[in-house]
Amino acid sequence: MSAEARPAAPVRVTVATDLDAATSARYYELYRETFGELEHRAVARQLLHESEFLEEMHDPRVSKYLAWDGDQVIGLTTLTRHLETVPWISPGYFAHHYPEQSARDAVYYLGFTLVRPGHRQQRVFGAMIAAVTDLILAERAVCAWDICLYNDELGLGAGIQQMLSVHAALDVHPIDRQTYYAAEHVVR
Repeated sequence: MSAEARPAAPVRVTVATDLDAATSARYYELYRETFGELEHRAVARQLLHESEFLEEMHDPRVSKYLAWDGDQVIGLTTLTRHLETVPWISPGYFAHHYPEQSARDAVYYLGFTLVRPGHRQQRVFGAMIAAVTDLILAERAVCAWDICLYNDELGLGAGIQQMLSVHAALDVHPIDRQTYYAAEHVVR
């Protein structure tokens, strides 16, 4: 059986609260490689500075979902119920709009998901999102995330919505939008 015809082994996903310094540094490089082009494609800053990224990797309030191929980590997703760890969102928004889930400490924010090159067509992204989805369903929680216009137009938002729509208990929809304008002097 050829490598292409062989069914992919199930992706194993574990959850960590702290990553060691060497692993964190390697993942920062992959993070920059994965999201670097957004520096010139999105108005809002899409990338954490290295110090912010490393702090998040060591912050026990942020769960790190790790996808494994044998003993190699091939994917990383961050998730937190401690909304104050996400500086670009308003915890008050979620408390106001989701009071029942907020009272139960069941409001989550998904920071980012990345997959190593060479593993991006092997259901790694889906396996990590499935692990997060299992938690959200078990806790009857709310999970929010953001996608810049560039990635949304590439179909990432619709793809995630389709992936999650298999769960009848989930209603996936936009909750906010920010539009940036520019006034540019033009010679006529």
